[in-house]
Amino acid sequence: MPITDDYGQGVQIAALTDAPDAGKLAKDIVNAIVQRGVMRFASASGRAAALTGAAAPVEGMQTWLQDVNRLDVYDGAGWVAVSTGASAWTTVNLASGFQQNGNSNGTLQYRLLNISGEESLQLRGAVGRSSWPSTPAGSYIINTTALPSIVRPATLRTVTIPCSDIASDRIALKLDVQTDGYLQVFGTGSGVKPPWIGFNGTIVSL
Repeated sequence: MPITDDYGQGVQIAALTDAPDAGKLAKDIVNAIVQRGVMRFASASGRAAALTGAAAPVEGMQTWLQDVNRLDVYDGAGWVAVSTGASAWTTVNLASGFQQNGNSNGTLQYRLLNISGEESLQLRGAVGRSSWPSTPAGSYIINTTALPSIVRPATLRTVTIPCSDIASDRIALKLDVQTDGYLQVFGTGSGVKPPWIGFNGTIVSL
């Protein structure tokens, strides 16, 4: 009858009284250790295809998803993200009329952020505008290229962002982070023509 490991992890080891079977011995040990380590998969779909049947996930399992650089743990009901690797900042391609580094606040960039298992979009930097129409529209799309699907929110996210008080009757605007990957700023008008609009510290849940 198999005995178990000294650490109480349920790894079964053949006893000296068991019938000799080197293949089964090795497989039992490897299978038990693999499911208790951090398993690597190319993607969540690859993980789902591999962990089925006798290899179905159990509470406490951990996996690393290589496509999104994310550590997940199975809590008994589903996979929960617990950490992400270093997520590089990516520059936002600006729509016509806007320039990078508004008010010397740096280039407008985004990255995927993970806070206590909650994936979010983080922005930094600012945009500038040297001139506005005599009667600006009430809203403007900031980016000419949509953000990738991995950083698009499941629903519309609305936050407040700062703007210059020079040539502007207000010092804050509304930012809609849209589900299609576009960033739309609201609040501009004949009395609101700020030379810069800031995005530093903007974080929205995905």
